[in-house]
Amino acid sequence: MTKTILLNNRPKGKPTVSNFEFVSDDTELKVGEGEILLEAAYVSVDPYLRGRMSDAKSYVPPFELNKPVQSGVVAKVVASKNKNFAEGDYVSGLLSWKTQQISTGEGLLKVDGDKAPLSTYLGVLGMTGLTAYLGLNEIGKPKAGETIVVSGAAGAVGSVVGQIAKILGLHVIGIAGTDEKIEMLKSKFGFDAGINYNTSKDINADIKALAPNGVDIYFDNVGGHISDAVLFNINRFARMIICGAISVYNETELPKSVSVQPFLVKNSALMQGFIVSNYAEKFPEAMKHLSGWLAEGKLTYTETIVDGFDNIPNAFIDLFEGKNKGKMIVKI
Repeated sequence: MTKTILLNNRPKGKPTVSNFEFVSDDTELKVGEGEILLEAAYVSVDPYLRGRMSDAKSYVPPFELNKPVQSGVVAKVVASKNKNFAEGDYVSGLLSWKTQQISTGEGLLKVDGDKAPLSTYLGVLGMTGLTAYLGLNEIGKPKAGETIVVSGAAGAVGSVVGQIAKILGLHVIGIAGTDEKIEMLKSKFGFDAGINYNTSKDINADIKALAPNGVDIYFDNVGGHISDAVLFNINRFARMIICGAISVYNETELPKSVSVQPFLVKNSALMQGFIVSNYAEKFPEAMKHLSGWLAEGKLTYTETIVDGFDNIPNAFIDLFEGKNKGKMIVKI
């Protein structure tokens, strides 16, 4: 039996389980020439999927209603009529939320569970790690001795950004939502300091205290009032990397925010948004560094693993309540 999760209706505000529909099909999947049969092993849930659930114009087409949701998946090849893939191989790629599916193999990458745990190919050795590495280096242009602030620092991308920044010799300040997460940033990921945005009485003042010489790079995963506070502390020629804005993804009205233009003009600062595919030609170089640092023990990771295919929607929704530490993954 194949289970599938469809987008039932478009979320208004924060997603709920009712936005999804579970269907089951007893039809045996038959593998044609050049095809492979895949069985899902791990499914990635990511904040950016919220954007694809709306029908607003974006950098990728929206999910279609009554069609399967897609995200990063690590799957096992259980049958193959494709010379490039053997039974027992594991692959990663953008796949549907299905327990089993047929693929031509196009866009799939073989992954080796002997070199690193399979789940890492959805996280630190997958799009998460690539996003952190390429956003920081291509836009941030980090230099040893500079100060970086990372918001959403205990999340999948933010926790890797901070570690790479430390490897490159930066002073790293992370912003997250609980004292436990702040402690993890410092003890596990080597951040120099952290700010709990839920208990801070003045994030602007806290940043100023922790970065008395100002902020050279800001890696923004959240947007909203946290990012407003960082603007008051940026240095001349600061670089602001806009990776995500999870704090406003579920807003039903346009959020009010400070005007960024005066800060950018006054400091000759750069603010640039990006998606990781902008730098596709640099993926091999990034993977070489990420896998090397992981093997050397310079890079580590945290995963929040939820068990069970039926829990994929709940795991996705939990992202917006900050229930994850590091990468949120569902183990099938």
